[in-house]
Amino acid sequence: MPDLLDSTEVAKAVTDACGNDALCKQVFVWTGNQWLANSSYVIVIKPLRVIAIILIAILVRWLLHRAISRLAASTSRAAMPALLRPLKEKATTAEEGQFIPERRRQRAEAIGSVLRNFVSALVFTMAALLLLSEFGFDLAPLLASAGIVGVAIGFGAQSLVKDLIAGLFMLLEDQYGVGDTVDLGEATGVVESVGLRITTVRDSRGVLWYIRNGEIVRVGNKSQGWAMVVIDIPIGFVASEEAVAVLRRAAELVATSAEHATEFIEPPDVVGVEQLTVDGAVIRTIAKTSADSQGVVQRELRRALTEAMDVSGLSERIAASRLGPRAAVPPPWYTGPENSSPSMDEPRPDGSI
Repeated sequence: MPDLLDSTEVAKAVTDACGNDALCKQVFVWTGNQWLANSSYVIVIKPLRVIAIILIAILVRWLLHRAISRLAASTSRAAMPALLRPLKEKATTAEEGQFIPERRRQRAEAIGSVLRNFVSALVFTMAALLLLSEFGFDLAPLLASAGIVGVAIGFGAQSLVKDLIAGLFMLLEDQYGVGDTVDLGEATGVVESVGLRITTVRDSRGVLWYIRNGEIVRVGNKSQGWAMVVIDIPIGFVASEEAVAVLRRAAELVATSAEHATEFIEPPDVVGVEQLTVDGAVIRTIAKTSADSQGVVQRELRRALTEAMDVSGLSERIAASRLGPRAAVPPPWYTGPENSSPSMDEPRPDGSI
């Protein structure tokens, strides 16, 4: 009977000390210390919950980083299906296509880095808020203050946010990359570095331009896909059919040469008379090439077409068909007919021309 009373008294003491808290009751039974039993939640549960929040945040961050890295790696593989590739990559030659995986890899790594940093900031921010809640901080005033501060920063840093968002979309859309020749309006040249806020371009005179991404309204990329070479050659008043035949043979020789055959996407074409001027007809030659080869092909075609015109004798006939310019008003020393003017090579009375 006394043992039963003792157990009843112990149970009543435990209930009085801990109420319905199972952990508190168990600690009180083990230690008999009411303070330790009442503090069991803070001593045991709180640290475990804090550790669990930290571990879960680290695990979630690792899983998201792994997913982003795998996505970036799969995007940069060369064996991507043609349906998933950008349209500008489908029209390239095999030789140019060898450089596309490297460009895609750099872009994927840049985007992956941005996404990983964003994920880390988001996960750790949420974890920090949960930890503050565990320590008894009231998050409502904190979140309200953070909202006010965010609005103030947003108004004060509008240009910065604009630059960052524009840089992110520029990377996502692959508008340009390092090594591309671009026209950004005020600056035209080769891209040396691309960031979320600043793009640096070096022009033909060696000037390095720092351009904020938010200030870029239009982009003309001269290094993506293909380019068109357009060459206009005046032929005077010689027969256009003969000139077209000579120019077409010269262009075909350049396109079939071993040195330049891989630079053409489509064979060159002499389209015929493009315009008529007071000096005669102008013949246009066009060629579709890879973007990086445009300058080389254009110079080679000009050289070949000029030599073909010279070898065929058309250059001499063009020069002979042109009349020398005459003065609008006869000079004082001219004694010829009233309604005519002297030619430029007619000698003056003193013997000069």
